[in-house]
Amino acid sequence: MNALEAEKRSSDPVTEDLFLGDALSVVQPRSGYRAGTDAVLLAATLEPNSAHGGPVLDVGSGVGVVGLCVAARCPGTKVVLFEREPQLAELARLNVEKNGLAMRVSVVEGDLARASGALDLAGIPSETFAHVLANPPYHEEGRSTAAGNQLRAASHQMAPDALDTWARFMNRMAAPGGRAAMIHKAEALPRILSAFATRFGAISVLPIHARASEPAIRVIVSGIKGSRAPISIQPGIVLHGPDQAFRPEIEAVFRHGAALPT
Repeated sequence: MNALEAEKRSSDPVTEDLFLGDALSVVQPRSGYRAGTDAVLLAATLEPNSAHGGPVLDVGSGVGVVGLCVAARCPGTKVVLFEREPQLAELARLNVEKNGLAMRVSVVEGDLARASGALDLAGIPSETFAHVLANPPYHEEGRSTAAGNQLRAASHQMAPDALDTWARFMNRMAAPGGRAAMIHKAEALPRILSAFATRFGAISVLPIHARASEPAIRVIVSGIKGSRAPISIQPGIVLHGPDQAFRPEIEAVFRHGAALPT
């Protein structure tokens, strides 16, 4: 299915974008929230070409870019995309279909704050997933201008205390010993740590810098369910070199599905 056909089934204009070089073709809304580099970076926290010991849940998946990148990079992995907004969930289903991943990727439509009914209907019990990944909305309600329609606003903004709700759901769905990971703006780090601290151990903070001389713009925070290991701060990842192009190891992530450099 191409972008034109998908647009006929969507109430908003859409585009068709390539990820991981040309390995993954994704239809997403033309305006409002659009998945991009952050989604690929989060997916790249999993090593490619292995099943990683269990299935993966993409929380608040939108059109599915995080989970689809995981599925494309890790051929043995099963992925569930969990999304609240019906229009985005429909586009996620189209993206699963158009990339030939229906045998390994499924879409569950539901609100993570009231997820039991949707999970029961899909036959998915709690404590199921080896990896639970989240790329939540970055803007707090009341601190930024709302997008022009309800879908765009829901994709861009979340309540100030919502990160705790996300972390609670991620903990609920992670298997014992499973890993939860979230990418967010660097300024959200205190709130993420507060939400993760009572639910996960071995918390790891990975700063992401646009350039070596600049403060971090993003953080990836991960933790292990049931662990009592202390927090660690990892060496930061720098995206761009002096010539403003992506550094070779980052280009390999975006173009070829490599894991994040360590």
